Amino acid sequence: MNFLAHIYLSGNDDFIKIGNFMADGIRGKDYLNFSEQIKKGILLHRQIDTFTDAHPIFRTSKHRLHLNYGHYSGVIIDIFYDHFLAKNWQTYSPVNLDDYTKNFYNLIEQNSTFLTSRAKNMMPHMIKNNWLLSYQTISGIEKILIQMDYRTQNLSKMRFSVAELKLYYNEFETEFSFFFAEIIEFCDLKIKQL
Repeated sequence: MNFLAHIYLSGNDDFIKIGNFMADGIRGKDYLNFSEQIKKGILLHRQIDTFTDAHPIFRTSKHRLHLNYGHYSGVIIDIFYDHFLAKNWQTYSPVNLDDYTKNFYNLIEQNSTFLTSRAKNMMPHMIKNNWLLSYQTISGIEKILIQMDYRTQNLSKMRFSVAELKLYYNEFETEFSFFFAEIIEFCDLKIKQL
């Protein structure tokens, strides 16, 4: 799962959202340095990643890309799945995606003191380029993949995976739909347990 899904799966607690959003940059037990709700968000993020990586549907999607993209295939599917979440947003939320993303950007701007330096550095780029809303379109996904490919010095070749997204679009969307129904249920339970 990529940013949009992680934020959405955090439920309605703003600080769980913040923790989940910035969790990738927090290693080991460093999460203990944060407030209770942010800690929950970080731990939820880790649970989501573990659940996702082991899930047979996610593995099916990932396997379709493995030959061309190797260990980057999972990262690409995370982004593809965020596309399908954004595209079908009205199925999952009564708040339209434009308002939802603006609310989240306001949240992280107003609470930037709680963010890691990595998240603070990323935040202006995310907001300026409206990453979360851009996931709705294939062209938006392509821009994200080009940026990510650039960060790997073009070794990942992620920029080319839009071809597979188009070729297997219906398969990926069906897999996402089944998978996402299960991870919503999983996260609802985990939030109560944390």
